[in-house]
Amino acid sequence: MKKIVVSVFIASLILTSCTKNAVTGKRALTLLPESEMMAMSLTEYGKFLAEHPPLPASDERVVMVKRSGLRIQKAVEKFYADKGLSKDLQGFNWEFNVVDENTVNAWCMPGGKVVVYTGILPVTQTEEALAVVMGHEIAHAVARHGNQRMSQGILVQTGGAVLSVALSQKPQLTQQLFMQSFGVASTLGTLKYSRGHETEADKMGLIFAAMAGYNPEAAVAFWTRMSQGGGQKPPELLSTHPSDETRIKDLKAFMPEAKKYYKPQ
Repeated sequence: MKKIVVSVFIASLILTSCTKNAVTGKRALTLLPESEMMAMSLTEYGKFLAEHPPLPASDERVVMVKRSGLRIQKAVEKFYADKGLSKDLQGFNWEFNVVDENTVNAWCMPGGKVVVYTGILPVTQTEEALAVVMGHEIAHAVARHGNQRMSQGILVQTGGAVLSVALSQKPQLTQQLFMQSFGVASTLGTLKYSRGHETEADKMGLIFAAMAGYNPEAAVAFWTRMSQGGGQKPPELLSTHPSDETRIKDLKAFMPEAKKYYKPQ
């Protein structure tokens, strides 16, 4: 009987705890209140920056990242406002920081907490490619992909406990799930998102970059450079992200739609 009650409880959560993607219209499971996710983001973002001091605002790389980030932020806010979904961005308090580490990565926590590593800048090369990357990472955050991944992890690890309970009972596990869910300290090629999440973020990121006045075609050149970075990669069927070839093909296929939003600045 107890198992039946638990199963019914979890089923009810799955039916009622879904969010809708603003671009695709698809719904996905998010068990964790976004307000709690943002509160945890504030804590973990602060811890990360304390351990990895960001570059000063005067650094030219920081100036570029903040300029690009602000333009994408405005594009995201307009995109959601145009769809009548501004409430989905409630609680976002955007921050853009650059960490001087040779890691090819960038990420965005809930609430718009962004970090770009200097190690990715030689690969982006241009501000347009950087904007595509930032648009992609911000898309993960606004689409609640991290929440979805963490919801799955907590459902498996704790049987569906609410975040506050999971934090109090298994704080180390919960923190680990959080950091993994948002790709902190991972490379872009090994983020903990599913292939579906990566494809959604690619499409949303192209739209956001285009709306911000950046040519979305820079994405194809960027991922081509990423594919030439070397290293043995697992077959796509064994990977949690699209192969570079599939990603580039999908980006090219979606490009006409993204270009509809492109207005050079």
